[in-house]
Amino acid sequence: EAALRGATLRLLHAWVLLSLESAQSPSEEDQNYWARQIVDGARAAIEQRFPDLPIVEDLVRADPRDALRAAADASGMLVLGSRDMAPLTSYFLGDVGLQVLARSPVPTVLVRARENSADTPDTPDATDTGAEGDVVMGLSLHGPCDALVAFAFESAAKRDVALRAVHGIRIPVPAYTRADVDSYISVSLLEGARRNLSEALRPWRSEYPRVRVEEVVRTESPARAVVRGASGAGLLVVGRRQEPLPLRPRIGPVLQAAVHHAPCPVAVVPHE
Repeated sequence: EAALRGATLRLLHAWVLLSLESAQSPSEEDQNYWARQIVDGARAAIEQRFPDLPIVEDLVRADPRDALRAAADASGMLVLGSRDMAPLTSYFLGDVGLQVLARSPVPTVLVRARENSADTPDTPDATDTGAEGDVVMGLSLHGPCDALVAFAFESAAKRDVALRAVHGIRIPVPAYTRADVDSYISVSLLEGARRNLSEALRPWRSEYPRVRVEEVVRTESPARAVVRGASGAGLLVVGRRQEPLPLRPRIGPVLQAAVHHAPCPVAVVPHE
């Protein structure tokens, strides 16, 4: 992302040293030895693939939650990773990542670390530019989300790939009959959602005329529609309300599904 956007990459490592007596370090003079090893190793790996990318190393002796939130306040984008989990197990991110994600004021990209090297593309360019798939955007039509749409279009333009806008609608209970779903109601809902989606994207198509846009409306829950729509994608873009309504969780069902089950990196964009 930093290379695509012409930005400086800041490598941040935060840790809490409980006490000098309990710290086990190969050097009695440098209690930061292992932290420096982590950051230096990451920088060396990045420089091999991006030799011209400006990189800044930052070691912070603080709680990771506090350090990441402060970093987000001073950055244009935050990138978090997680261990790759076995199929059908646990979460995409741990507790620290989810807490930071729920409060980050900037777009936050979540990347699943692949333990199996066979899962990593052999061609560096595919991983470096996201060219292995289109950009997919999960879009709600229940309120303005300009920051989300702008980020998705910009990401597709920088990668020179298509943008798939995915919207899911639930069929209301009254539409179900004993035999099947009332076709008149389902067709009417689909046509209405397609019109609304096209109308919402119209000004953005004009602003990004070179981005090919595919509009997808699915008659299923928005969470399921977004995860299924991300199949084969290089990047999934979803939104998060900056100021959640009272008694409503900071991370809703669509974002939960994307974070935990999407097969590709997920960009979470805060918006009004």
